[in-house]
Amino acid sequence: MKLFFHRFDLRLKHTFTIAHDSRDVQQTLIVELRDDNGLRGFGEATANKYYGITIDRMVADLEAISLPLALANGGNSNLSAEELWDIVHPHLAQNPFAQCALDEAMHDLVAKRARMPLYKYWNLDPARNPISNYTIGIDTVENMVAKMRELPWPLYKIKLGTKDDLAIVRELRKHTDSRFRVDANCAWTADETIRLAPELQALGVEFIEQPLPADDYEGQQRVFAQSVLPVIADESCIVEADVEQCVGRFHGINIKLTKCGGLTPARRMIEQARQAGMQVMVGCMTESSVGISAIAQLLPLLDYVDMDGTLLITNDPATGVTLDYGQVFYAEENGTGAGLKSETAKR
Repeated sequence: MKLFFHRFDLRLKHTFTIAHDSRDVQQTLIVELRDDNGLRGFGEATANKYYGITIDRMVADLEAISLPLALANGGNSNLSAEELWDIVHPHLAQNPFAQCALDEAMHDLVAKRARMPLYKYWNLDPARNPISNYTIGIDTVENMVAKMRELPWPLYKIKLGTKDDLAIVRELRKHTDSRFRVDANCAWTADETIRLAPELQALGVEFIEQPLPADDYEGQQRVFAQSVLPVIADESCIVEADVEQCVGRFHGINIKLTKCGGLTPARRMIEQARQAGMQVMVGCMTESSVGISAIAQLLPLLDYVDMDGTLLITNDPATGVTLDYGQVFYAEENGTGAGLKSETAKR
């Protein structure tokens, strides 16, 4: 197996602002894993300043595993994605974003070898897949309303973390009957969350995502016990070991493939959360159709999903699953269904 790297600058339709970041361009790395028979698997991870992940770092770390990758293959076409994950994890433990891109690519490749879509390879039934929300970043209220009008959608996730959060949700509610979710990205206190929850519930909000800082364990326990709305962990649930820490502090977890290291650990996290009686969501990091198509394979296992990355950008370099008014449609291809639009990608 050989690795190829494709770098892209994804241009956002609007400046995307959350409580701790604002950007107009999202750098991303698409990893291509090619076997000796010419089959190609694709995976993706975005750069992330908050976690100290750059494209150059991902490429360097993945190039450094060329030897173990070659030894892992060894002409064995039956190598599973999970086996490859275990082999390379000691080399990529400090860079889960890079491991994610490789893991997605290997899952894509394995399902293509089996000549079936990945979700079918896993024996999953998509009949009751959840719909995806569409995210409205922090902005002036007028601009947030304009973004909703630009793309009517049945379910919006509203980014919050300002001094006027409740007023924002009240104003947005005047312009749509769609369901809301809110994401404070660690910007609230426990008292603030408990106080706002009843009013947000009355405004049609179905849950609150990560209201408190990740290390506010005492506050999380209070919110879990007293909030009238479910609370979903994001920054508090990065890797597999975090799932156990969320029990009794959150009603559910939001898994990001790039943060946990790909589809392989994500499936284990889903199982852990289910055993603990928690709800499960998977979120995106403004990936192209490559990363979004990987997320889509997990849909039958989820309660909620945030996979609107391709809707937020203007220059998607790939093809794959599509979204229409929240509903996800799989590509008629094997693997994850993702592919590059052009072979002129920067390598």
